[in-house]
Amino acid sequence: MSPKLRYYSTNRNLDQVPGISPFKEMVSFREALLMGQAPDEGLFMPEKIPSFPVETFKALKGAPYTEAAYLVAEAFLAGELPSEVLRRIIAEAYNYPVPLENVLGRKYILRLDQGPTASFKDFAARLMARLMGAMRDPGRRLNVLVATSGDTGSAVGDAYRGVEGIDVTILYPKGEVSGRQKKQLDTIGQNVKAISVDGKFDDCQNLVKQAFADPAFEGFNLTSANSINFGRILPQIVYYVWAWAQLARDTEPAVFSVPSGNFGDALGCEYARRMGLPVAKLVMPTNENDEFPRLLETGVYQKVSPSKACLSNAMNVGHPSNLARFFDLYGGTVDRSGVVHRQPDVEQMRQHIFSVAISDRETKKTIKRIHDQHKVLLEPHGAVGWRGMEVYLELYGDVPLCICLETAHPAKFPDEIRELLGINPELPQSMKDLDGRTGRPAHLAADYEKLKAYLLRHLKGTD
Repeated sequence: MSPKLRYYSTNRNLDQVPGISPFKEMVSFREALLMGQAPDEGLFMPEKIPSFPVETFKALKGAPYTEAAYLVAEAFLAGELPSEVLRRIIAEAYNYPVPLENVLGRKYILRLDQGPTASFKDFAARLMARLMGAMRDPGRRLNVLVATSGDTGSAVGDAYRGVEGIDVTILYPKGEVSGRQKKQLDTIGQNVKAISVDGKFDDCQNLVKQAFADPAFEGFNLTSANSINFGRILPQIVYYVWAWAQLARDTEPAVFSVPSGNFGDALGCEYARRMGLPVAKLVMPTNENDEFPRLLETGVYQKVSPSKACLSNAMNVGHPSNLARFFDLYGGTVDRSGVVHRQPDVEQMRQHIFSVAISDRETKKTIKRIHDQHKVLLEPHGAVGWRGMEVYLELYGDVPLCICLETAHPAKFPDEIRELLGINPELPQSMKDLDGRTGRPAHLAADYEKLKAYLLRHLKGTD
């Protein structure tokens, strides 16, 4: 049996920083999954990244998505679960299609919007929920605490709904999710509760991080389903591997364009490249929250605070959590508040990553232009991704194989689509029952003491 991979904290070297006690230990995947983030508020990272010869990826051509998922997951989980259990979990998680839609030439949309909540978050949440269910301690309830800027919460809630021994609390920013996203969040029910926070997504994210660092919750087995949890990153490696295998000619590299907010999705591509996947460039377009494009341009990181409310609402993030992992991979350190303690190798970042900020105006123009010219329907996040890819190709020349991620179903943004195109996007099957569902969220100010009091009233520590 292969030795288990161990995981370390991104804050492990911050010995002289007031308020941070570096976590120096290494933990297993199971421990990292169930803890969510490290005790020092750092994010867990694998000590090494498994790699494969390109022929292994090529062999997935024509294979079902579940085969790519097993290849990647088994590389990170060797020794953690019996292979038959992992295969069963993967089969249960991925029982929906993953279309690759040709737009023009060899430019494709990878449609990650066909899962039960019509969002790419389904890919990570469904596998992670099942892994937690299989790995949790019997008799001890898991309390999943998650912040969402749009699609994470509904995907996580749906994935964990009814999972034995696990309760979920979701925080979302009041007024910054679409009507359909809000309806999804408020009506999940059962073991899933939603809280509408009077603030920004970054406020929600910071409230969650404060709770994880609060000793008052030590007896409640608190964990995260945000992309601060490596259990969310692992499944997001898979679709890059699978899409490349279906479309690549021999070993040609591909450009992947990933609309980026909290950076977990793009991080999956970064890991795939380091595992040996031929990635010509990782394009990471943001909306008007442009902290990352400015870092690559100037070499200086400065978060956007408060974050800007844009049409692509799930990307309204002024300081992405997973930037800590990108910094770590490139030799730097940044903490959860956005303070840079060690500069990453920005020049090396530029060799592999391109980023550009796309305005709401450009986003709308892209939705209309791509629909008019190619009869392809994009929603705001996918449009940011497509326009970012175009900017890269305009600057650096054409690359034959380009794959742009569509991360949410256009039906989640009916008002915007109707305004731009004069059509009503057809609802996917997963959203057709939404109007008949009922439920109400709790309401809280963006105040940690109020959240703490709420959680202490509602959380349960044992079955």
